[in-house]
Amino acid sequence: MDIRKAIDTTPMSGFQWYIVALATFLNALDGYDVLALAFTANSVSEEFGLNGSQLGLLLSSGLVGMALGSLILGPFADRLGRRRILIVALIINLTGLALSATAGSAIELSIWRVVTGIGIGGILATVTVITSEYSNNKNRGMAVSIYTAGYGLGATLGGLLAAQLIPAFGWRSVFAAGAAATLAALVLVILSIPESVDYLRVKRPADAEAKAQQIARRIGKLGTTGLGAPEAGSEAGQVKLSSLLSGPFKMTTYKLWAAFFFIMFGFYFANSWTPKLLVETGMSENQGIIGGLALTLGGTFGSLLYGLVTTRFNARHTLMVFTVLSAVTLVVFITTTSIPTLAFFSGVLVGMLINGCVAGLYTVTPASYPSALRTTGVGWGIGVGRFGAIFAPITVGALLDAGWTPVYLYAGVAVVVVFAAVALIGIRPYLGTENSASTTRGADAAEEDTVPAPLS
Repeated sequence: MDIRKAIDTTPMSGFQWYIVALATFLNALDGYDVLALAFTANSVSEEFGLNGSQLGLLLSSGLVGMALGSLILGPFADRLGRRRILIVALIINLTGLALSATAGSAIELSIWRVVTGIGIGGILATVTVITSEYSNNKNRGMAVSIYTAGYGLGATLGGLLAAQLIPAFGWRSVFAAGAAATLAALVLVILSIPESVDYLRVKRPADAEAKAQQIARRIGKLGTTGLGAPEAGSEAGQVKLSSLLSGPFKMTTYKLWAAFFFIMFGFYFANSWTPKLLVETGMSENQGIIGGLALTLGGTFGSLLYGLVTTRFNARHTLMVFTVLSAVTLVVFITTTSIPTLAFFSGVLVGMLINGCVAGLYTVTPASYPSALRTTGVGWGIGVGRFGAIFAPITVGALLDAGWTPVYLYAGVAVVVVFAAVALIGIRPYLGTENSASTTRGADAAEEDTVPAPLS
């Protein structure tokens, strides 16, 4: 069998799980980065004299960069190689974090936050696809969920680290520590991450077969017959960005973009504003930080919970259920702040469910496109989702200045999150022409008359 079929149908090797683990670490950098500014928001606001709207703009600057990175670097990864663009994205991210630690004004910090975000956007677009492609059919949902759980882990550890670093060394040390972690990630990627097998199958560079054999040895798939035939209709000359918005992918793309936008709006609202809004409800600053940590802690387990559920049930249906429950728990969370213990428990549930939604998007989206469009599709989905993330801090900051209470803000965001469940109606996995192994577990017969092809 060829290497693609071997990856899809045989047990995952230790090296394949190592790729998942490294991808999890890379996603943790995203969680660390977002929460780094959230937990340093008070110190930054005091030093630069920022009001709510100005702080909202600063929080959104990194998200603008993430959108640009996903939209621009994602398509380049399909053209030039996912490993190559991942390395470029890490270098950009490292540069932005290091320079953020030297910022002398809010404008300067905003610029370096954009640069940092561009790197993270490229990292997410490429790593999401690499994780999917190096996982077998049986464990793909779980592998992507483990990878997604890295966000909550990085955010939690970042918050704990920030609480220790800021009093001792100031807010700039938080960004310096992030730069050091990114440098370590860059070294690990250069030394150990192979190129995407599916990229080699589509682009067929001169040394593609030789690289395929090297990859086969590294991931323990000895005896494979090479790359196999490329996916029908995926020749490089036929692949264009406009393909996302035409033909069989048009409605899938629009629906996924809407789902990304609404879920990311709710996700970044909860993660960026929770500490401050809890203080607005009467909690102490320390309790506000604990509430923020409750969300990120729950997020770590929520992604894994989503992956576990998808081993038995349809991935899209599970995502829709998680989305509706996220909206409900957002309201419960903010209406129980008078009972801190109950509020913190509700916060853990919010984090679990909203992170599970992100894991769902990262699982469903790669399976919805052929390999030649996969990183482009994922990258643009993440990019459009970042616009939801961008609007969340700006909108909430403006509404807070206009007199909206935290309860009204959380209730409004809950309605936005419900829209994502509606957008997901009717999305189907991409049906390949050569293989017939399942990419999403538990698909019911009423939804899928044929078995979806693997990521190939």
